[in-house]
Amino acid sequence: MDKALVIQLAGSAAAVGLLVALSAWARIARPTPPLDAEAARALLAVEFPDDRVDVLWIAADGAGLVARSGERALVAWRKGDGYVARDLPWAAALDAKSANKVVRLETADGVARLALKDGEAWPPPRLLSGEIAA
Repeated sequence: MDKALVIQLAGSAAAVGLLVALSAWARIARPTPPLDAEAARALLAVEFPDDRVDVLWIAADGAGLVARSGERALVAWRKGDGYVARDLPWAAALDAKSANKVVRLETADGVARLALKDGEAWPPPRLLSGEIAA
């Protein structure tokens, strides 16, 4: 085998190894901070720029939210190192089932699992009364 061919083969193997290492590193999820009222409103402003938020509820663990905008529910939940945002009819959000301190909101292409506080029922009274909740 020629010396130049060995060098080219070693360089190609090193480049492939580097690309494999880079792709493995890129799959590591970055920590996402829990939502607070300010972060929730910023997320909604980016995902639903034309919608006015009437009422906002943030999950107990800060990993999701439900907001009312007229007759629509704006739902966002953590998935991987980001958030997924979908909308559904407000009535469907209020009719969602809860069990084991978690409410399941079924959207057209996913299910949001949002944590409830201890003893909290779904829907929370603040969502029904129209108060802005944080």
